[in-house]
Amino acid sequence: MTLRLSPGRTGRTVSVAIIDSGVNAAHPHVGGVAGGVGIGPDGSEHADYLDRLGHGTAVAAAIREKAPAAELYAVKVFDLALSTGITALVAAIDWAARRGVQLVNLSLGTARGEHEEALRACVARAAERGVWIVSAREQDGQRWLPGCLPGVVPVRLDWDCPRQSCRLDVAPDGAWVCCASGFPRGIPGVPPERNLKGISFAVANVTGLLAQALESAPPPRGLEDLRRCLSG
Repeated sequence: MTLRLSPGRTGRTVSVAIIDSGVNAAHPHVGGVAGGVGIGPDGSEHADYLDRLGHGTAVAAAIREKAPAAELYAVKVFDLALSTGITALVAAIDWAARRGVQLVNLSLGTARGEHEEALRACVARAAERGVWIVSAREQDGQRWLPGCLPGVVPVRLDWDCPRQSCRLDVAPDGAWVCCASGFPRGIPGVPPERNLKGISFAVANVTGLLAQALESAPPPRGLEDLRRCLSG
């Protein structure tokens, strides 16, 4: 089953929090954000959500390409390097849930099992508010948190999938998973192999398509509702 771009749908009325390295709102592929926050290592909030690494801006551009009218919020947990701690990650998801966004793009994760309990509780709090987290389920056979947890929209990288679509597959354990391209929005004059790429952008491509699908759908009450929304 494949979800493709829908002509005429722009993600209008849908809000997305991008938990990443921040966003350069002035970038022409982003065209502004509705707001944002920076999250310190201790979970404290500050006003600096400017992207100095480029990763979050590229993620935002991939989402904006598919959902140009969606409200984007920058939630910065990376500053000088693409790494953060569990306290900042949980605080970022909780901030997005309190903001009441529909989707959280989480182009990051952890394989450390000791963080599972904290992330399960965080995912549950978000779900209670009707917030859907989109994140990687696994990569190269490695299980990733929180993308492998119940209640999260799980994503798997598929280099053969066109960028303008995602495919719904059933994993060996019976769970459904969204398979998507790992290429971001193209930059004129830059070959795709020299641009940023990987599972981060598979997640962003799925988030953009989901924002389109949710524009004209009633709020899904569970993952099966969301799957039906995706399958159109």
